[in-house]
Amino acid sequence: MKTYDYIIAGSGCAGLSLLYAILKEPTLQDATILVIDKDHKNNNDRTWCYWEKEAGIFEEIVYAKWNTLEFLSTNFEKKLDLGTYTYKMIQGIDFYNFVISFAKKFSNVTFLKETILEITSTKNEASVKTEKNSYRAKTVFNSTPIFNPKITEENSLLQHFKGWVIKTEQPFFNTKVGRLMDFRLSQENGATFMYVLPTSSKEALVEYTLFSPKILPKEKYTAALKKYISDELQLENYTIAHKEFGIIPMSLAAFKNYPLENVINLGTSGGFTKASSGYTFQFIQKNVSEIVNQIKLGKKPHLKTSFRDKIYHWYDRTLIAVILSEKLSGKEIFTRMFQKISAQKILAFLGNQSTFLEDIYIMKSLPIKTFFIAAIRQLFYKNNG
Repeated sequence: MKTYDYIIAGSGCAGLSLLYAILKEPTLQDATILVIDKDHKNNNDRTWCYWEKEAGIFEEIVYAKWNTLEFLSTNFEKKLDLGTYTYKMIQGIDFYNFVISFAKKFSNVTFLKETILEITSTKNEASVKTEKNSYRAKTVFNSTPIFNPKITEENSLLQHFKGWVIKTEQPFFNTKVGRLMDFRLSQENGATFMYVLPTSSKEALVEYTLFSPKILPKEKYTAALKKYISDELQLENYTIAHKEFGIIPMSLAAFKNYPLENVINLGTSGGFTKASSGYTFQFIQKNVSEIVNQIKLGKKPHLKTSFRDKIYHWYDRTLIAVILSEKLSGKEIFTRMFQKISAQKILAFLGNQSTFLEDIYIMKSLPIKTFFIAAIRQLFYKNNG
């Protein structure tokens, strides 16, 4: 059984982000690293959006960006000035190619296409068993669902979406304004909105998104996209250049950071998908940066959850609990927020970068009694972890 310094189980956003962060750190570039995934990352299988104030480490592969977004709901619409933030989009294939090409410059990095069956640990090392072999390392970083908690309709919403990249022959889209949420849709299946991000005057990502306990039959997503493009965008002649479908858990269940000795969970598996919104990319980057900093200092990469992060987790669980209780709809919650609060403050809040005073200001925009009761219950929720 060959031994490595680190094994990265899963080569999605979280695994490759950690790999890139390790290899960019001069003191860690000689570490032996094994990356295992059941798939080759050679498909444009997803799109990540996030916001930041300055140019980030992946700036050169940002596919499109916006400083103005729209929010639309019944009898309310608003153009959102993002202030110091820029909303950015990265395509999956660009991210995979960028990191993997960089990693292949290092002879100490090995990629294997194998299906992971089991991850175990002893006091001094951890092991990954695949259908072909077993591998050991001082630390295993896992982003596969092996240790995920049970997701049920009682403890979770699913953010599920189908997106089309559509193209037109003539210029049609305003590239300066993205549509963050359009709630002017039927809400019969839960919180439901459209997302429209123009990446050029002739191309846009149109995404039908729902927060609900169950996914829909495939034809429902297709019908909704066709209707919206025709009725709301008033576009008849277009081609579909790309399709994507995804499901992201928005859960009250506890995703463990450290399921075993010498095993560290990353990404969604480590609880770094923001439960209240489904955004993941920027939280992964913060997490892997902190991990690499710990390793660089010669410490175990076991990060303590700060008090502030615990507060944000509490906020997220409270919002999910309110929507699950059906006391308030997602449409009503987000509409109230965007009616009363600036986009910059909302993005700071959703990005876990707000101040306590800003938190209070945002809470005052929502029905206090409903959220207060849910918040108190979440303090004692058995799956808090």
